[in-house]
Amino acid sequence: MCAITGYINLNEQVTSEIIQQMTDSLQHRGPDGEGVYISKNQHIALGHRRLSFLDLSEQGKQPMRDVSEEIIITFNGEINNFLALKEELKSEYDFKTNTDTEVILAGYKKWGIDVVHHLEGMFAFALLDEVKHKLFLVRDRFGIKPLYYTIQEDKLLFASEL
Repeated sequence: MCAITGYINLNEQVTSEIIQQMTDSLQHRGPDGEGVYISKNQHIALGHRRLSFLDLSEQGKQPMRDVSEEIIITFNGEINNFLALKEELKSEYDFKTNTDTEVILAGYKKWGIDVVHHLEGMFAFALLDEVKHKLFLVRDRFGIKPLYYTIQEDKLLFASEL
């Protein structure tokens, strides 16, 4: 099942306590592990609860960074065509895991946010590009995987559940 969380504050630095509380509240969606990431400018925090089934190793832990450690993703879902995409991208990207999550990162490196047009499956994810200073919130075309968000003044909060 998995769960993603995120907190963006444009005026103040975010603390790990807030994102950890948000992520812990969704433990029932991912009992196999958890992780948080605070952006370099400390205004964006991403969280993840993990239900492992593709890559059971610690390398599959999220939020996951690409090989340059400049692109970070927290992902909930299943990419049905990830093996075909991995085969297509393997000459341009040095894969470290057997996860569909890393295939999204590799696809973003090649196609930018147009990677979503290559994905077949059900998904919700937040992808942070630290170089371009952009955060993308993405949900599959049919909205199978939940992604709730709220904007309050200079803050954006999102999660897999309310």
